[in-house]
Amino acid sequence: MINIAFGKEIILGGGCFWCVEASFDRVEGVLKTEVGYSGGKANPSYESVSRGDGNIEVAKINYDESQISLEKLLELFFVIHDPTSKDKQGTDVGVQYRSVIFYEDEADKKIIQAFITKQASNYAKPIVTQVSKLQNYTKAEEYHQKYFEKNPNQAYCQVIIAPKIKKLEAHLDK
Repeated sequence: MINIAFGKEIILGGGCFWCVEASFDRVEGVLKTEVGYSGGKANPSYESVSRGDGNIEVAKINYDESQISLEKLLELFFVIHDPTSKDKQGTDVGVQYRSVIFYEDEADKKIIQAFITKQASNYAKPIVTQVSKLQNYTKAEEYHQKYFEKNPNQAYCQVIIAPKIKKLEAHLDK
């Protein structure tokens, strides 16, 4: 879906949505990020998602494709999370933390599938990242938006999110 104000969009689930959002907020060409839920029933709450209602914690990434390609975004996504880990990223465990890429544009689906096929040889275990058409996206509660920026000294932010950001920045500096 192309929105003139916010370019193209892709929805990524790779563990805690705070990590994905904080990482992509630092990428040139990313215009806007937002955390939310998708993959299950419409209009869930954080509590229902945490109980395993079938929704996934995701980050909506709006980007300018004249500055960054979908392939590059996917590459960075695979840098900040483990695409071979089913329903788990680090200490975060549950269906809400599964690795998933939601698309709206069928052309993007082909790019995503080709990217995953190409990446498979880089991993000892099979890539388990799901590729699905976007369904029932719900923006997360306001206190989740820009969580890392609002709470940089919180323990989770220091121990889990900050190292992912450093890993991403090191990759970008290559």
